Amino acid sequence: MLTLTKAVFTVMIGFLSSIFLGLILIPLLKKLNIGQRISIFVGENHREKQGTPTMGGLIFIIPTVVITLLLVAMHKLTWHWSLYLTLLVFVCYGIIGFLDDFLSIKKKDNEGLNTYQKLFLQLLVAIAFFYIYIKNGGSTALVVSTLHINIEMGWLYGLFILFILIGCSNAVNLTDGLDGLAGSLSAVALVAFALISLMVGFEDIGYFTLILTGAVTGFLIFNMHPAKVFMGDTGSLALGAVMACIAIIVHREITLLVVAGVFVIETLSVILQVIWLFVFKKKLFLMTPLHHHFEKLGWSEVDIVKAFLVVGITLAMAGIFFGVWL
Repeated sequence: MLTLTKAVFTVMIGFLSSIFLGLILIPLLKKLNIGQRISIFVGENHREKQGTPTMGGLIFIIPTVVITLLLVAMHKLTWHWSLYLTLLVFVCYGIIGFLDDFLSIKKKDNEGLNTYQKLFLQLLVAIAFFYIYIKNGGSTALVVSTLHINIEMGWLYGLFILFILIGCSNAVNLTDGLDGLAGSLSAVALVAFALISLMVGFEDIGYFTLILTGAVTGFLIFNMHPAKVFMGDTGSLALGAVMACIAIIVHREITLLVVAGVFVIETLSVILQVIWLFVFKKKLFLMTPLHHHFEKLGWSEVDIVKAFLVVGITLAMAGIFFGVWL
């Protein structure tokens, strides 16, 4: 009962704090003219979103970090290396996204950091993550008991970590193209990893994840269609990276592919489109990432988000089963 009460408290405090911050931050972003510039390649129905405040990821990043540190100071959470490493990755990828958003606004176009700059910064944080992880005795074995896999990867695990962190952060970034899509899918995936973390013995990581779940859910109050704010790269890079970080720390890296399956599919659609164009000189999808393909088919934005969310919830439940009981 105590654990359940603590879990509910952490979700609620994250939820209420993000709503409170959103009510303050969104008018400030409007006043500072920090608005999203919409790509010329998306449909006409996105034109009305031009100028909608961005950098909204701060609405869930700031409360999550502050509440976590307060709970640590109150001795409600243990300042274990796994917790500060998770916070480090979360904040650093958020800063990378913030720089990207800031430069995009300053240049008054849809391009902030170029691909190489963004990749270089993501790589630096991933290397720092691996160094701290190894120094604190983190396991370098890839274990999937369901498939009877137990492979000691040694330094190759570092490359594996780089791939997961950078891949997951960019996958969420690619998915952030419709009102509430990336946020709602992230909230579902975070619930799954919070439950997995708690059930396999990583309580502090589990409670941190519940705080973040609550904060992201509060953000969705402002981000669901019609969105009053976008998370921007500030939020999407931070969310993708922290999901990958949690999966690595609780040793459920393969489970991440299931729980974050929609993000994986969205990313694969982009990769397949590039390959198809190169090999066959024509498009496989009308537009990528995949959610834009359904837009081109005439689906409404709200219906696409609903359909993707149903798939996301199904995969999250499968991921919990795969990550805990199998």
